[in-house]
Amino acid sequence: MRKRITIDVGEWLGVWVVRHRWAVIVASLAVVGVLAAGIRDLRISNDTRVFFGEENPDYLALKALEHVYSREQSVFFILAPHDGNVFTRRTLTAVAELTEACWRVPYSTVVNSIINFQATRPEGDDLIVEDLVPDPCGLSDLDLQKVRQRALSETTLVDMLLSRTGHVTGVHVGFVAVEDRPPSTPEIARYVRDLAADFRSRYADIDFYVTGSVMIDDAFASASRRDLLTLAPVSMLVVTVLVGIALRSVWGTLAAVAVTVLSILAALGFIGWMHVSLNAVSVGAPALMLTLAVADNIHILTTMFHCVRQGLTKHQAVAMSLRMNFKAVFLTSITTILGFLTMNFSESPPLQDLGNLVGIGVTIDLFNSILLLPALIAVLPVTTKRNGGRDSWVDMNRMADFVIRRRRLLLNSMLVAAAICSLGMLGIRLDDNFLMYFDDSFEFRRATDFMIANLRGWDVIEYSLDSGQTGGVVDPAYLETADRFAEWYRRQPKVVHVLTIVDTIKRLNRDMHGGDESFYRIPERRDLAAQYLLLYEMSLPAGRDLNSQIDIDKSASRFMVNFQSMTAEELRQMDRVAQQWLVENAPPVMRARGTGLSLAWSHITQRNIVAMLLGALCEVLTIAGIMFFVLRSLKFVILFLIPNLLPPVIAFGIWGVTKGQVGLALSVIVAMTLGIIVDDTIHFFVKYFRGRNEEGLSPEQAVRQAFETVGSAIGITTVVLIAGFLVMSVSHYRMNSEMGLMCALVIGLALAVDFFLSPTLLMKFDRRADKLKDHV
Repeated sequence: MRKRITIDVGEWLGVWVVRHRWAVIVASLAVVGVLAAGIRDLRISNDTRVFFGEENPDYLALKALEHVYSREQSVFFILAPHDGNVFTRRTLTAVAELTEACWRVPYSTVVNSIINFQATRPEGDDLIVEDLVPDPCGLSDLDLQKVRQRALSETTLVDMLLSRTGHVTGVHVGFVAVEDRPPSTPEIARYVRDLAADFRSRYADIDFYVTGSVMIDDAFASASRRDLLTLAPVSMLVVTVLVGIALRSVWGTLAAVAVTVLSILAALGFIGWMHVSLNAVSVGAPALMLTLAVADNIHILTTMFHCVRQGLTKHQAVAMSLRMNFKAVFLTSITTILGFLTMNFSESPPLQDLGNLVGIGVTIDLFNSILLLPALIAVLPVTTKRNGGRDSWVDMNRMADFVIRRRRLLLNSMLVAAAICSLGMLGIRLDDNFLMYFDDSFEFRRATDFMIANLRGWDVIEYSLDSGQTGGVVDPAYLETADRFAEWYRRQPKVVHVLTIVDTIKRLNRDMHGGDESFYRIPERRDLAAQYLLLYEMSLPAGRDLNSQIDIDKSASRFMVNFQSMTAEELRQMDRVAQQWLVENAPPVMRARGTGLSLAWSHITQRNIVAMLLGALCEVLTIAGIMFFVLRSLKFVILFLIPNLLPPVIAFGIWGVTKGQVGLALSVIVAMTLGIIVDDTIHFFVKYFRGRNEEGLSPEQAVRQAFETVGSAIGITTVVLIAGFLVMSVSHYRMNSEMGLMCALVIGLALAVDFFLSPTLLMKFDRRADKLKDHV
């Protein structure tokens, strides 16, 4: 009885759509139009922190530290004179002019350079704080030598604003976020790029680079715009050409692509209505939706053309195509939607957004595929004969003969190959480096690479070291512990610079004793350290204070460690060792958890992999439940799952041998691709069991019929999917390129498994004498 209901639904829908084709077209276009109108509200996010969920513990720790001190966004100019010497009148003049110009950058709150570095000296009972280089043009050669010597002796300058050899210097511009809202990144980025271009034209003998947190936010937005404006159009062209070659029908191709594009526009409009911003990851959704959505259209059109060649009229062929494909299209859409919705298990909101957006697009395309597409085909002058009359891009009869004849060899060789390839997963290491998400086509990446090689590091770990008492940051015991922690860190590999209030107090103690280097140490008395610090704060010019280093009641201080570019595992290991040092050498109140944007990034891949493994497990169980409802046989559910679980395993094995590193992008691959690759298996199984159950065919005959009816469509859709994902793989943004490459690999392997393993498993284990009842 259930069998009859399902067949009637597809058959009834096909007849109904053909009969009411114009009404269906008008209604569908109206709904799409309303949804697509939301595109005008689409926005692209340029905040790096969108990758962290509001409940992410590492992100919460970072926000807690920034709440105590400040959240500072920055732009960092790097000046590299061609003569390799910063301490010339011309270069120092350029630094001075740039320092002055940076105060006019929108939203800037602080500018630091070697020019306005606050040097200190005593004068009677007072402490004089003044610029290190007040007038570069008036300096004699002897003065230049003294300035160089003084600057290179300042630990707070070297490896931060000045290279150790004095061949490169930097200008730091700070922007303090108000109420956790960062300043306008696009406006700042445009201004500083224009400013850098102006200085390049005026100082041709100096190279200027621009980096900083504002510029990486702008790079994320730039990557989003670049991929949105290039990947989607290129995917459109590739998919259109491939569909045209496969269908060999101009009107059929236009209808398939048009329906897909309308689905994409409706999905983008929907998230526009929901005020969800696009980001560097979710901008890949249109290219994904294009390749995924067109697959169902290809199945429907391929079957329709096949029916026409069997002698049916166009309207009869449209109705018959819906009857034959309704169940498979519905199931494949559900599993694809399920696969992308499981990305909500991800710890990273952009990956959740990508899954939701593609899921919405596939849902809309499901309705368009079974309503709008058949209606369009029914009214368009689609030719009822194809040139040459050939049904397939490959002779599926010969393919079926080969698989049936060589089934034992294929079964054994596929399983052995899968086992061997899966061993490559032992070479996988879970690691990431978010700086490497951008290739060197980004100006920001080139500037940052130069900075790391010549001036300072990129990654930062921060600590808030608590003294446990008001005013405790000047306590000699507290300062001694912080100083030993700093010295320990300076001995660690890849550490470039350590910033601590201890160095400021030691410098003040030295300068208050006439610059005697023997006094470059922590004062022995607490009241003396407090007095020096108070004098220093009172002497600072307007707009400068120590609030970014000391909390308001002087009970805790900020401790920052700057590293060369490090991998996620290196950062996590460094923080673990540092916390162990604090446990063994610091009082309990000073034992702090490391934080910082770099450290938060280093943890997100690990968290995401654990979350997505749970998501993939839920997805497998749900798909297994759906297929058990369809097949009513645990044995056939297992036979269904085997060819769908093997491709990701094999792909990760190959990746482990060839690449090794698995980061945030690849942590979602299993859940994402599983919902895609089951589609072809569903089509094959549905056609196989249709032959077994409705026509009483033997397993071999049912396999042959499945190849003949759906093999071509499976091949076409797989080629289209691979091509679409390969387009993503050329993205200059590594998350998208890795995701595209890995998805293409998994889907390509899935085609081989569907053609050579699925039918051999069915022929080996489906040896029933009687027909299996269809319970759908």
